[in-house]
Amino acid sequence: MTGQLYHCSLVKTCNWTMRVALGLLLLLLGLCGSGAQREEGGLGEVGEINEVQVTAPRDAVEEKTEQSTKQTVPDIWAEVRALRDMLVELKVYVEILQRENSDLQTRLSNTERELLVSKSRIEQLERENAEKPKVAFYTALTDAGYVGPHNTDTTLKYSKVFTNIGNAYDPATGFFTAPVKGVYYLQFTVCGNHTGLMGVFVFKNNQKIIYNVEWKEDKLYKYFTKSVVLELLAGDTIHLVLPSTHSVFDDGDNHSTFSGSLLFPL
Repeated sequence: MTGQLYHCSLVKTCNWTMRVALGLLLLLLGLCGSGAQREEGGLGEVGEINEVQVTAPRDAVEEKTEQSTKQTVPDIWAEVRALRDMLVELKVYVEILQRENSDLQTRLSNTERELLVSKSRIEQLERENAEKPKVAFYTALTDAGYVGPHNTDTTLKYSKVFTNIGNAYDPATGFFTAPVKGVYYLQFTVCGNHTGLMGVFVFKNNQKIIYNVEWKEDKLYKYFTKSVVLELLAGDTIHLVLPSTHSVFDDGDNHSTFSGSLLFPL
């Protein structure tokens, strides 16, 4: 009986011990679980604090970046619009310059054509002028003083030749001979320094075409000048004749002269 009681007591003691151990184990597990929760809670709080501390600057940077982006994007579009407007203005300006350049080229082309026409005309005139015969003469009568009066009509030989382009005047005969058909301008001046008649005849070939005469009463110089425009054929001649009983005067001062020139050929 004592053994059974001991055994029962031992079993009860073991059961009680096991229950106490199990209770302690459960208590320890509970305590461990609670600590773990507290630790997790603490870590969570630290994590949250760290997250706040880490996330807050990142959010601020992102916010600043977003704000900067929001400010930059409108600025970029404003610059794009400004560049577009500048391009439009430049395009208009280029078109204006192109039109002005086109107008200038047109004017230059017209000017060049006009210059070519003018140059061609000048060259034509130069050729015509080069081909045109050049005739001009200017002479004076004599250094001897009085010429006449004579008993007969006398051909006046203007012996002092100052100009004789084309050699159409012959001082040996006093004749001017037209080298080509054309219109000629002829002029003569008569001086008198003696009482009596002073004058000349003008002959075309053998035809008298002019007679100019004046009466002079004193011994002072007296002049008259006449001119004529004549159409002459090549070979026609002009000469001046001193009528009988008339006189003219000339000396080194060239008072009596005879001159002429070709106006234009025909």
